[in-house]
This record gives sequence, C-alpha cells and structure tokens, in this order.
Amino acid sequence: MTARVLVVDDIPANVKLLEAKLTAEYFDVSTATNGLEALEAAVSEKPDIILLDVMMPEMDGFEVCRRLKSQPETQHVPVIMVTALDQPTDRVTGLEAGADDFLTKPVDDIALMARVRSLVRLKLMTDELRLREATGSKLGLMDDAEALHRAGKGMGRVLVVEDRETSARRIADSLRESNRVTIESDAREALMRVNGEDFDLVVVSLSLERSDGLRFCSHLRSEERTRNTPILSIVENGDTARLVRALDMGVNDYLMRPVDRNELTARVRTQLKRKRYQDLLRENLQLSLEMAITDPLTGLYNRRYMESHLSTLVQRAADRGKPMSLLIMDIDFFKSVNDTHGHDVGDDVLREFGIRLQQNVRGIDLACRFGGEEFVVVMPDTDVAFAHNVAERLRKSIAATPFVVDGGEKSLDITASIGITSLHAPDESVDQLLKRADQALYRAKREGRNRVVSEAA
Repeated sequence: MTARVLVVDDIPANVKLLEAKLTAEYFDVSTATNGLEALEAAVSEKPDIILLDVMMPEMDGFEVCRRLKSQPETQHVPVIMVTALDQPTDRVTGLEAGADDFLTKPVDDIALMARVRSLVRLKLMTDELRLREATGSKLGLMDDAEALHRAGKGMGRVLVVEDRETSARRIADSLRESNRVTIESDAREALMRVNGEDFDLVVVSLSLERSDGLRFCSHLRSEERTRNTPILSIVENGDTARLVRALDMGVNDYLMRPVDRNELTARVRTQLKRKRYQDLLRENLQLSLEMAITDPLTGLYNRRYMESHLSTLVQRAADRGKPMSLLIMDIDFFKSVNDTHGHDVGDDVLREFGIRLQQNVRGIDLACRFGGEEFVVVMPDTDVAFAHNVAERLRKSIAATPFVVDGGEKSLDITASIGITSLHAPDESVDQLLKRADQALYRAKREGRNRVVSEAA
C-alpha cells in the first residue's frame, strides 16, 4: 500500500529518520518543521496521514491537531502524534485534540508501519464514501457538515468481550455513563450476539484465556454484517507481534494494559463518532440517493450521477497525478432484440448486462447506465493497460454465456463493443474524455463489433 505521509517535527534528525523509514516502505513523504508549515502543507500536499510531533516552538502539536480537525479540508486526515511525552494525561490530551493515535518515543518501527497502513486504509474507505456523498449533496441532500454534526450525538451500543471478570467490569463501568454496554466472556457467544444485534463498537481483549482474540476479530472482519463494525482491542503491554497482526487484520484501534479510564473513553468516543459518520454517509449514498441517481432497470448509477461524480474523479486524479481510465460499451445489435422479441425481452437483456458488468469490475470502479444500451465504467487509479484487461474479461463474460430472458423461455447470444480511453492532461474536461472513449467505441463497432479498442493519446 502506498500513500502520502506528512512528517512534522522541528528537529531535522527526527524528520530525516522518519522520512527514511517511511520511504523504505514505499510511502511518499513530505515534511514540515513547525505548526504553521504543517497546516499549510496539509492543505497543499493533501496527505493521507500526518505524523505529528508535540513539542514544537510557537505552536505545539496539540494546537496543530485541533486546527487540522476544525478545517473542512483536513478534518478527515488521520493524525498520529509521535512524541517523547509519556504521561497518560498527555495521551488523553492528544486524543481529545482529535489525534487518531499517540505513540511515545522510541517507537517500534513495525508497530508504527502497521498503524500507518491501518489508518490509511480507513481513510481511503472514508474518502470514497465522502466523494459519493459530495455528489449527493449537490442534489440537495445531507452535506458533510450535517453528517459530522449528527455523528457526534447519541449513545453507543458497545460489546465488551473479556473473560477476566474484574477487567471486564472495570471497562464496562468506565463506558456506561455514555453508552449501553454488554459484557460477554465467551467468544463463541459473543459472535452469536454480534451477528444478531446491532453493536456500534466491539471492545475485545486479544489475550482471552479461553479463546483466541485474534481469531474472533478475524471472524468479525470476514462476515458481511460485522465487516464495518469498529473493533477496539486490548493488548498486553509489549505484545507488538499480536498488535501488528490485529492492525493488519483490520482492527480499528487499540489500548495497552493497564487500561487508563480516560484514554479508554476518549478512544471509544472517537470510534463511535467515526462509525456514526460512516453509517450516515452510507445511508445517504444507498438510501437517500437511490431514486435520484440509480437506473431503476439495472440498479446501476444513472447518467446524471455519473456526469456529476466523474468531474470530481477527474479533478482528484489531476490533483494527485494519478491515472484514470474510462470504458464506454454498447450492446451489439440491441435494436434487433427489441424489434424481434419485444421491449420486455430487451429489458431482460439490459438487466442481465448490468449484473455481469457489476460482477467484472472492482468496488472502487463506478459503473453506470449511460442511456439506452450504452454503459460506462469509470476506473480511478487505473492505466489503459489494466483497463483493457478488465474490458476483455467483461467482453468474454458477456459473449460466453447466453442471456436467459422471457422468464426462462428464451436464451439469446449477446455481445458488446467496448471503447477505452484515459485521462491525458490535468485540465482535460469530462466532455473531452467521454468523446475520446466514444470514438474508440465507434472504431470497435466499425471493425466488426464484439471487441475492445483503446483510443491512442
């Protein structure tokens, strides 16, 4: 995984050391030496994560973090405070300022890289939800500020999985003032509960005496119902190997024993707010926009949403210097399907085409019905060569198996022609991109149909 990391420290040796370690792990690193530089770089460099020192002249790391979290442009960027401060009160101050983690020097390199990768994964997921939510807000639906405001309210439902009775009771007592807490000492029973009830957070000990805490976390991440439920793990002090496994598995946050009450409540509050925020974004995307932005026949996004969201994706790709490709496809001889078999059968073909399209593209790709028998797939972070492979797989999927239509009474051999293009210049417009893809599609049809053609730059 690669990402942009901003390192902020007023001591050049510390900056160089962190920069070298991160670069060796293939991260793209930028640096700042004071608070003001950090605030400016966070806006201009658009990092995916910030490693922030606390002890700096003029403006300390706590204030920098507060300002980052108060600005719309930077409030979703994860912040890890890396500092020599080692008091529990310092840690809580950092977490309450908005930091996602607070690491005390000397920092274990393996644990640091695991934490960076973990937070970057969460940010990328949130970024994709926010991009699509931003498109929804243009249509007059709930905006990002309202979602953040609503996310900060309400009690959370927390499941504590701990088979040490004293520890479980202490954790629950710390959280009950603001949350509804359930304690479960048996991991198998806990899995049954979490699959049958809606919990906002699971707090789990990784050192369960009668079960494997890591395997429990693995089960949560592998099940569709619990895949997005945040996990806060309790780790024995010094058990770096288990912590790294947990973070790589998808655990959201952790606490070292002995558990500090204030740090526990601060981390739980952060996870609950993030969970509510992401839930609201998903609800806004999946429910509120459903009628406005999806094609009712195929369930794919419609042309209105695609054109609005595509401009956002083009701008982001240009800003970040990343590739982006676009497929435009047309069902061959679709008019004859309608003329010969009727529009009901034509609708069956369109529905099945939409299903096969969704089965052959990635989750980050944007698949749309452009109109009639034309479909578009927008592929972020993808060059033409990779897009061509995806298009060929899709073309073969369509041609290889007949389309069963008319309630199973008929089957039709269907093929599709596909044109591909990519973003050529930072200032390129959406219309130019679509026009080039359309020209490639026209060539595919002119050269015999049932083929993929990539438009040359």
